[in-house]
Amino acid sequence: MQKAKTTGLVWFRNDLRVRDQHSLSQAVEAHDRVIAVYHLPEHWLQPTQWGFKKMEAFRAAFLLQTLTQLQKDLAKLNISLWVKVGRLGALLKELQETYNVTAIYGQKEWTQEELDDNASIPKGIAKHWYYDQFLFHPDDIPMQVEDVPEVFTVFRKKCEKHISVRLLLPIPAPMPEENVLASVPELPTLSSLGYEMVTEDKRTAIPFKGGEEAAWERLEKYFWNTNQLSYYKKTRNGLLGKKYSSKFSIWLAFGSISPVSIYHEVKKYEKEVTKNDSTYWLIFELIWRDYFKYISKKHGTAIFKLGGLLQNDYVWKTNQTFVQQWIDGRTPEPFINANMRELALTGFMSNRGRQNVASYFAKEWHLDWRIGAAYFEAMLIDYDVHSNYGNWMYNAGVGNDPRDRKFDIAWQAERYDPNDKYQKTWLQTTLF
Repeated sequence: MQKAKTTGLVWFRNDLRVRDQHSLSQAVEAHDRVIAVYHLPEHWLQPTQWGFKKMEAFRAAFLLQTLTQLQKDLAKLNISLWVKVGRLGALLKELQETYNVTAIYGQKEWTQEELDDNASIPKGIAKHWYYDQFLFHPDDIPMQVEDVPEVFTVFRKKCEKHISVRLLLPIPAPMPEENVLASVPELPTLSSLGYEMVTEDKRTAIPFKGGEEAAWERLEKYFWNTNQLSYYKKTRNGLLGKKYSSKFSIWLAFGSISPVSIYHEVKKYEKEVTKNDSTYWLIFELIWRDYFKYISKKHGTAIFKLGGLLQNDYVWKTNQTFVQQWIDGRTPEPFINANMRELALTGFMSNRGRQNVASYFAKEWHLDWRIGAAYFEAMLIDYDVHSNYGNWMYNAGVGNDPRDRKFDIAWQAERYDPNDKYQKTWLQTTLF
């Protein structure tokens, strides 16, 4: 393939890695100059209608760590990373005019904010989009997106029967040294973005850093050094410490590791160590993640609407006193309070905790579930738009739960925290 005498722009979004990265690989293959860019929208830094920022400090800090690592990894490929806060259209226009950018390569997105960003790409720049966030590629699933089943199990069984997960893409070969730009903007800091510094709470379940290197270090330790993968199904509902689950979600959310990479490592582990319910269950969770992406792709903006997918005619409240009590961990339920305080102090909460606090918010207090979803978006380091809103709809009874269940909080606490260890760990701290 003859290289164009023009510049290809790799627009990084939630695919912040160099391994198994189709946009990067295609740009390197097609152009004799490649520039990487990451745009941080200004509205992420502003309060939403609910009173908190779209991205609060914990996620912002992890993002900056991730970008620092990405910049280092791209430098090894002689590719400069241009990071800018502000209007995307102006940024791309500047790069287009300065470096003769004729093509942009990026991850295929479909939710509204991302589509709005796409619309600001200047004329004269050809667009190339790739699905890099899925385990099961959209071109491979045995159905049209509009026919994706409303029940997860049906989707899972069809995909498991008919799909082979695609192979990994290697890291591209380095560009010539002259590809490096003379200067790029400095990476922003928490302070320059308007945040206060965050400190790591010694009780956190995620004492990890952002970036591709940290993601693979975690995989190496969780799989190969400790064989914890062999026990994943037994421990995944834990509440304390870094060992109870893989914690891959914090890197998957930023695309620092691909689900395809994790899948193939699991398969390698099954061949070399053991194949059991736990190894399968990690893949099972990756399929759940895919499912919420397909549901969002199928239903579009319905995932952000009060009636959700089902348009159920529930009465929702917006009682700010109750919302704040839930946020502060001051409800009548100690188990809910412990989980909410962990989230406020670390930017993380177990999957078991998330299901409980969401059910309590929506089913016990009948609060507008979108407020809870927006708070999770602000606070969770591993926020993923599809999984977040998919899970909140599920727990609020307006999504893909065929049983419309409500969690018995006291029973959940007794089963998963029988000695109150988790609650004692976090209830010793107040937020107000």
